[in-house]
Amino acid sequence: MLRIQYAYWLIAAFLFYVAWRNLRAGQGWRAAFWLLLGLLFGGGDYVLAQQAAGHTLPAQVAGAVVIALAALAPRLRRHPHGEEGDAAQRLQSAIRLGHRLFVPALLIPLVTLLVALFGAHLSIAGHALFAAPQMTLTGLALACVVALLAAAWVARAPVHRGLAQGQRLLDAIGWAALLPLLLAALGEVFTQSGVGAAIAAIAGHLLPEGSAFACLLVFALGMVLFTVIMGNAFAAFPVMMAGIGLPLLVGQYGAHPAILGSMGMLCGYCGTLVTPMAADYNLVPAALLELRDPYGVIRAQWWSAVAIFLATFVMMWLLVFR
Repeated sequence: MLRIQYAYWLIAAFLFYVAWRNLRAGQGWRAAFWLLLGLLFGGGDYVLAQQAAGHTLPAQVAGAVVIALAALAPRLRRHPHGEEGDAAQRLQSAIRLGHRLFVPALLIPLVTLLVALFGAHLSIAGHALFAAPQMTLTGLALACVVALLAAAWVARAPVHRGLAQGQRLLDAIGWAALLPLLLAALGEVFTQSGVGAAIAAIAGHLLPEGSAFACLLVFALGMVLFTVIMGNAFAAFPVMMAGIGLPLLVGQYGAHPAILGSMGMLCGYCGTLVTPMAADYNLVPAALLELRDPYGVIRAQWWSAVAIFLATFVMMWLLVFR
């Protein structure tokens, strides 16, 4: 049975490979960073099992490793690797392969979707092939392996070349590769610590009573602000819905929850366009393209964020209370 733990072990193995390659290249600090991160991925199940048994030491060790990662991150200067072959050879290869280059990339969402839809019905000799919890993530991990093999087949290249290119990209991105993980954890921390309840209490005291427009405006701006802070509209959504959306807009003013949720998320995405915390959208492309301005992506799209927010808020105001 394929479990999500296998995906974490696979990621850990790749991170160990990246650390080993960096160590051979004399990049000791970079190797230590990826090695520690690989230990967290590989030993996460053990830490959780020990914590469930009442042992706190493994969790404390894991916390120390996280602190060590934060200490090592400033030493990870951008270290792009040279491309294999010259530009003319790469262009000729791309022309020769044509649209087949898109096959591995398209396999990732396709295989993930198939596992999510039909994975529960697949079994061998009466044993389920995929574990029910987190089946979509397990399918995503399987899809990445399938895409790697497909890329090797399409390019007629050995699999280890794909792993080497993965190391090149990971080293080019650097510590920013961890931001999606950290921001997801930050959203959970905000939710568990009662930030939504605190926002509800503050909004109840400050917002003018009976003003649905003011309440909706604070909700929309709050989605943008918390997305800017956390870099992820999915992390901002439960905080703002728990604080303002459900108790005030839906409970008091009768807002349509489906319209409020969908258009509120779009307001949050406007915050994604203007924050460096959304590293996978704004910082990683700048690093991969080696832009001279690391915030060039944000500077190019901030006006789009403002225009989309204004249009979304107007439509939300016209539709959400119908």
